[in-house]
Amino acid sequence: MSPILIVLIVLAVVVFLILVLSIKIVRQSTAVVIERLGKFHKLLNTGIHFIVPFIDRPVGTAISLKERVADFDPQPVITKDNVTMQIDTVVYFQVTDAKLFTYGVENPIRAIENLTATTLRNLVGELELDGTLTSRDTVNSKMRIILDEATDPWGIKINRVELKNILPPRDIQQAMEKQMRAERERREAILKAEGEKRSNILVAEGEKESMILRAEAKKAAMIAEAEGQAQAIKMINDANPNAAYLTLKGYEALKVVADGNATKIIVPSDIQNVAGLLASLKGVAEKEEVKSKK
Repeated sequence: MSPILIVLIVLAVVVFLILVLSIKIVRQSTAVVIERLGKFHKLLNTGIHFIVPFIDRPVGTAISLKERVADFDPQPVITKDNVTMQIDTVVYFQVTDAKLFTYGVENPIRAIENLTATTLRNLVGELELDGTLTSRDTVNSKMRIILDEATDPWGIKINRVELKNILPPRDIQQAMEKQMRAERERREAILKAEGEKRSNILVAEGEKESMILRAEAKKAAMIAEAEGQAQAIKMINDANPNAAYLTLKGYEALKVVADGNATKIIVPSDIQNVAGLLASLKGVAEKEEVKSKK
């Protein structure tokens, strides 16, 4: 093989390597910072790019532009009423400027963790225990605003901050459990008393309605009976009854009286001439009196 051919092969390999090294492919949702001779040169976004080999150099690995989640360990925090609690936080953040993220701060995640801890201590230090337990949303919102403002020079945007767990001391937890148990028992007693009260009211209303209905039924019956009697009397009067009819009705009335236990019977003057009828009624009355004495 001639020397010229060997040189050409070597040159071809070198050119190929230079071409390979000059091509830089950046994946989706990532960015690459390029330095030229140790100085920031440009930022490579998603796609294919060409750089100068051995002169242009990528700084570290590709920087992810997707939202990230940082779960930090519990931090001791003292409330306004001197209660020490353990609170751990979760921070959702996103890199918005790869250049600032690379050159803004050393170890950005560690910086966010320390900033979160100090901010949390400042905010919880202004609240009492009960306020801390019931004001999570307020603390979350304030922490997000403060952290977002502080991390802006680092090319980081804080999207959300959450207090994951709040762990008071054991004696405080026991006291809170007793308080909650007492509150539940109080609510149970109130509900039970209200149920009994409602039940008694319903029973009383039922009895009241029943009495009203019975009274109305009795009233309606009496009215119907009276109207029936009045109508019967009216019909009799309208028919202009003769003396025979009135005498017959008198007989019927005396029969009803004779069926009772009375010892005396007063006969109207207009039917005193009915001797046989009186004798019969007297005999019936005497028999009933004898039976009652036995």
